[in-house]
Amino acid sequence: MSLSIRNQLPGTVTAIATGEVMASVKVSLAGGQELTAAVTLDAVRDLGLGEGSEVRALVKATEVALSTGPVSGLSIRNQLPGTVSEVATGGAMAGVKVTVAGGELTAAITADAATELGLKAGTPVVALIKATEVSLAAA
Repeated sequence: MSLSIRNQLPGTVTAIATGEVMASVKVSLAGGQELTAAVTLDAVRDLGLGEGSEVRALVKATEVALSTGPVSGLSIRNQLPGTVSEVATGGAMAGVKVTVAGGELTAAITADAATELGLKAGTPVVALIKATEVSLAAA
């Protein structure tokens, strides 16, 4: 199946914490970084997830925010450090490719934000992704 979701990072499930309806799934990415996905219990069952399961973490580019440094005091669980590899700016929006350990992420942000942050190839950034915006696919 082909998907329009640009961000597809391979990883391995390392832990699952379950609640009544939702689960928090920790995934070790190929580059050694950890990502947390908040998914339904039905999804955990349907995908047959358990510790050691191979998955792909899927994140829409519009759900990736960028910072020029680490951020504290946020509920956002996923903060992946990386380096900008490319910036494509249009009239209103910019597509920013970020190389992270084990892969690449694309962030769709406003052109104004890209300009204000001074983003260009080589700029160190932190990709911020809410756990609720991470989907999982069985590998």
